[in-house]
Formats: sequence, C-alpha cells, structure tokens
Amino acid sequence: MTVQIGVPIPPALSGRYSHSSAGRAWLSSLPGLVQGRLEHWELAVDLEDGALPWHGHGGVVVPVRRTDGTPAALKIAFPHDEARVERHALALWGGSGAVRLLESDAGTCAMLLERLNADSSLQTLPLDQAAVAWGSTMRQLGLVPDGRPQWQEFDHIAGRAEQWSDDLPADWEQQGRPFPRWLLEAALEVCQTRGAVGRRSGRDVLVHTDLHFLNILARPHTISGGLPGEAFVAIDPQPMIGEPEFAVAPLLWNRLGDLPRSDPAGGLRRRCQDFSAAAGLDAEAARQWAVAREVENALCYASLPRHQGDLARSLWVASTLAGRTLDGLPSAHALPEPGQGDS
Repeated sequence: MTVQIGVPIPPALSGRYSHSSAGRAWLSSLPGLVQGRLEHWELAVDLEDGALPWHGHGGVVVPVRRTDGTPAALKIAFPHDEARVERHALALWGGSGAVRLLESDAGTCAMLLERLNADSSLQTLPLDQAAVAWGSTMRQLGLVPDGRPQWQEFDHIAGRAEQWSDDLPADWEQQGRPFPRWLLEAALEVCQTRGAVGRRSGRDVLVHTDLHFLNILARPHTISGGLPGEAFVAIDPQPMIGEPEFAVAPLLWNRLGDLPRSDPAGGLRRRCQDFSAAAGLDAEAARQWAVAREVENALCYASLPRHQGDLARSLWVASTLAGRTLDGLPSAHALPEPGQGDS
C-alpha cells in the first residue's frame, strides 16, 4: 500500500492491522489521511528514496518539513482511546519533558510533532546514565492537575486498579488459572490498597504510563562551545492521572538482558530502587504497582497462544518483584524483549 505522494506504509504496521475489519478499514484510509494532513499543514515529505517511515505499535510517523524548512514529524495513529487523549497530554506538557506538539487534528488522530532523534533513545545508554535521564524526564512530566479542560480527558490510575480488583480474578479463572493463586492475590492486594478512593489525593499527577527506554528520545540541540548535545524527552505517553510510581513498571519488563547474571532477581529489585530514587519516587509503591501491572499483562498474554514468551517474561518479573520467583520459567536472560515474544 503506497500513498499517492510516495510514502510507503511499513509492512509491519500493515501486518498488525490487517487481521480485523477495523484495522483493514484504517489501513485503506491511511493514504488519504496522510495526503490530507500533508496538504492541510503544508508539509513536504522528508524521506530518502526507498526509506520507510517510522512506526510504533499504533501508528505511522512520517518525517516532514514545514514551509520554513523546519524538520517535523507527522504522526497518524489508529483510532483508539490512548491515541485520542495523547494530544491533550502533550498540550499540557508544552514541550517540557515530552515531544512538542505543533498541530493536531482530532478527527484523524493526526499530530504534527517536533522531530526528535529516532536513533538515540535510553535503550542503548548504560543503565546508570539512563536512570539519571529517566528521572529528569519524570520530574518534568509530573504535572499537578489544574483547571485546564484537558484534565477531564484522562482516566484515573486508582480507578483502573479498582476495576482490576474485579477483572483479574475473573480473567484468571477464564484463562484456566495460568499461574499460582498467591501471585494473583499479591496483585489484588496492590489494587485494594493503592486503588482505594483515598489514594486520589494531592500526590496525583499526570502520568506517562508507558515510559520505557525506547519511548524517551533525544532532542538534538547545541550546547555551549558549539558542541552537539542532546536532551531526552518522552513520546507516546498513554496518559493517566494518579500516583507517579505507576510509571516505573515498564522499565522493569524491558532490558532484562542487562540484569546481572549472578543475581538477576536482586538486580531487578535494585533497578526499581535506582530509577525510583532518580525521579524522587517511593520505590516500594513502584514495586507494588509493577506487580499488579505485570499480573494484568500476564493474563492478557495467557489468552494469546503466540505470546507464551511474553507470558513467561511477565510472570518472571511479577513473581520476582513479589518475592517468590516462580519455578519452571526460563532464566531472565532467556526471556524475550517486549514485542519479540511471538512464537
């Protein structure tokens, strides 16, 4: 599938959305959506011949230039709840800690964003340096709710946990009890304590709930003396309101290969502590939320036969953080990275 102006749709994106009627309809409309935004915002495609645009799990990102030559990125997402609220979070952040929003169109889930360095993320930084950069980004993103209308668009983390209190036991039964009851109960305890209505307090902030290493990219700039330098900012926020410690979990289910081979379980717990400390967060609250989030992930993967590697990873992380690594799982270093677990 190719847009009239010669922008190819990445095959991985086409493959992902070709399995449902809604996905196929969106893929069919995508060439026209891209063309329409290029014309409306007066953009020129900035792709080398034969190059594919960037893409994430939920949309395509085309490098473009504005009429004044400024580089930018045109993002068009598959319409879903997280994509619809992304622009509101980016507007609130205003480029502080997150990619700068230049234009948006709610009807097409399209945004024009500042161009970041897609080849420079926290994924390849040493973990001690990544912790410093992640912590700095988190501190900037933690806005306290105010009277601006965008705040009405976001779900609440505590409310999500209350919902999990009902959904997780039902899903665990429906999936044939895919892991021991004690791990389910560990997640439910988190939901019942951290999800209590009383948790909706003065600690609530705007939370980027998918703040893993690949979702923090470099913003190229020039530092004193004319040397190239980089600051890191977040993309793809999946925003919610609630305790900031909810954001730590994705760091713990990524880059498991970097855990010390002599003590991966201890290394995982230390990572939780180190990244929490870098952002001024409560490491124990972060650990608790990570247990609940990974149990919820595990139940999602348990329903997908092709994601048994992802299921094993979620169970290893959740049970290790809960204090009792489950028997029979692969070693931490044999577990797949997210997105690479299909069998």
